[in-house]
Amino acid sequence: MSQTDYVISCDLHAELVQQAFAKRGYTPDECADAARFCELAAWHGIKTHNVLKAVHLDDLFGSKVGGCVPGATIERLPQRFKAIERWNANKKLGQSCAFAAMDRCMELADEFGVGIVSMDNAFHYLWGGGYVIDAAKKGYIAYTCCTSGTSEVVPFLGKTPTMGTNPHSWAFPTTQQLGYPICIDWATSAVAMGRVQQFIREGKELPPNAAVDAEGNPTTDPNRAKSLLFFGGHKGYGLGLINELLAAYTGSGVPSLRGVHGAGDPEEKRTPNFYFQCIRPEAFACEDFPKGRDQDANVGAVLADIRQPGNEHCLFPGQIEAEAAKRSAANDGLLFTPKEVDELAQIAAEAGVAFDRDALARATS
Repeated sequence: MSQTDYVISCDLHAELVQQAFAKRGYTPDECADAARFCELAAWHGIKTHNVLKAVHLDDLFGSKVGGCVPGATIERLPQRFKAIERWNANKKLGQSCAFAAMDRCMELADEFGVGIVSMDNAFHYLWGGGYVIDAAKKGYIAYTCCTSGTSEVVPFLGKTPTMGTNPHSWAFPTTQQLGYPICIDWATSAVAMGRVQQFIREGKELPPNAAVDAEGNPTTDPNRAKSLLFFGGHKGYGLGLINELLAAYTGSGVPSLRGVHGAGDPEEKRTPNFYFQCIRPEAFACEDFPKGRDQDANVGAVLADIRQPGNEHCLFPGQIEAEAAKRSAANDGLLFTPKEVDELAQIAAEAGVAFDRDALARATS
């Protein structure tokens, strides 16, 4: 990362986020959840789904157009399967829904070994990795996937964007073995749309075969990118399709109308769907670990074998986020580029929060 990064204290960041969401009509609890999430993303160096993305999503698909309803109440639906709950989010703020759902999954896993929450009528929860990392630090194997706030990805061998970026996020409680949870978190598109927005902001080009322009021609210019492509061709497409099918089983509308307001069949839904799952690791154990190892030691042995001589420099998923978190801790705050600070200043002005760019410290490491 650039040494020109600015350091914003967690307190100032929380005030900025909470006031920005309060101005949009969100409740104090929802504002606190928004701030908690945006800090989690920034602390781990996530540039595509920090406060800038949160506000942008709310502008496009959220409280201003009815895609998210401040103060909405989650409805827990009747269910005969004890380890699984069904929730109607009623368009409540996605971060509040996701924190509550993951907490409930952990409670269910403590009782049944596994806990699952499916959620209908949701609003985008941003970075799934944050929720699963948080659960993994508490000792759970955690997973979430969702359909995105809008359909902007072209299906394999197609020309029309009818699917979302549809991320998957896994995390494993490997802090004892590695010092951080392994977190495998990815959009099924070649890049997230947040990456496109980041690259526009930073003046960078997209990688090849990640996006197409309005005419369907491949482009590396983020300013010309209108739709995205799946990573790995049919493989990324298949992973993205998993999300669409889980959503369809849950209760989604057709994906091409997701996030589209004021057009199309008025009886179709416009909302994303969520899936959350936590597992107690001991629920997996078949108790026949090699050489008398226990479960934790066996996980450590597998990881050490992967990173055997010759592979010392290989990265485990989650390592980059863990290193970003260390950098945030070393600078006692959240790190933002000058371009990001420009946009934060605009959000602060709209929210009525004092924001003195010249008073901000610069990152020292």
